[in-house]
Amino acid sequence: MTPTWLAVITALLIAVVVLLIVLLKSRSDSARLIRSSLREELSTLRQENASGEMQLRTEIGQKLDGMSSLTIDALDRTRQTLALSVKDMQEGNEKKLELMRQTVDEKLQGTLERRLSESFKLVQHQLESVQKGLGEMQLLATGVGDLKRVLSNVKSRGIFGEIQLRAILEEILTPDQFCENYAPSLESRERVEFAVVLPGAGSIGVPVYLPIDSKFPQEDYLRLLDASDRADITGVAEARDAMCRKIKSYAKTVSEKYILPPQTTPFAIVFLPTESLFAEVLRQPGLVEELQSKYSIALTGPTTLGAFLSSLRMGFHTLTIEKRAGEVWNILAGVKAEFTKFGLVIEKIRNQLGSAQKTIDDFEVRKRAMERKLKDVQSPSTTDASKALAFGAAIGDDEPFAIAEDRAE
Repeated sequence: MTPTWLAVITALLIAVVVLLIVLLKSRSDSARLIRSSLREELSTLRQENASGEMQLRTEIGQKLDGMSSLTIDALDRTRQTLALSVKDMQEGNEKKLELMRQTVDEKLQGTLERRLSESFKLVQHQLESVQKGLGEMQLLATGVGDLKRVLSNVKSRGIFGEIQLRAILEEILTPDQFCENYAPSLESRERVEFAVVLPGAGSIGVPVYLPIDSKFPQEDYLRLLDASDRADITGVAEARDAMCRKIKSYAKTVSEKYILPPQTTPFAIVFLPTESLFAEVLRQPGLVEELQSKYSIALTGPTTLGAFLSSLRMGFHTLTIEKRAGEVWNILAGVKAEFTKFGLVIEKIRNQLGSAQKTIDDFEVRKRAMERKLKDVQSPSTTDASKALAFGAAIGDDEPFAIAEDRAE
């Protein structure tokens, strides 16, 4: 590159730099002018806004003053109107309340009188019911006193237990399934109150009797209850021991007098008439087991005796069914023998019917042969037919067939 070109390029660069400097200076001056003009306009706008705001505040204040005066006047008028309306409403409500009070007083008076009359009637009816109940309670107290007097007597108490035992037996068993005042031994006069008749085994079928005797140790049981109510531990123990001894004495007596196998079962039943007494005896430890093992005695109350007798009745039904089943088998055996004979008779009848059927078949064969032979024969007149029949009857029943056979041959 030549020096001339270098000088030209240098001059151009210098010119460009000068232009840039000039442009930058002019731009800064214009920016200062724009900022100053903007400041002036802003100040002008602030002054105009301030004056407009003052004017607006003045106008708003004037309008608010006018509206407040109007509002005060409207409120005064509304207050006066409300006062008059409230006064009218108070007067109307007072009149209505007075009418309502009068109506309510009348209704309350009528309702009160009606309710009082109904209450008096109800109280009177209840008093009559109470009086009637008191009369029934007096009768019940009299009956309880009579029952207490009955139970205080040993003989009467025994009759009470016997009556209850009889009622249970009659309710569950049939009259032929139990007996009363049974004597186990003919040599002794001892008789048990009741005995259940059990079916005997073997071909002879002699019945076996189950002795049942009722006992009622009431005195010891009442002493036990009284001691329990008084929380007397010593009295409870003494009464319990006395009751256990009395029960054991009863069991020993029944075992020695009424258990006589094979006329009776190897055990007997002692019946206690009340469930409370039976439950108290069951609560004594080892007492029931001792009576069963030592004296062969089973204790029962009304409920347990009913269940035991119900099971016996089911056993009786089972034995009856077995007995009837044996009779049915015998009848079936006889029917079987007769049915064999009936089969032989049927076989004989079948053979005879076969022979008769064979004879009928032979007759049908001969009939068809005769029809074939007589097919072309002209029918004779009635007179000739009668004569031919008379001739056949005179010759015999078999000859017409023989003549027909001869002609066929």
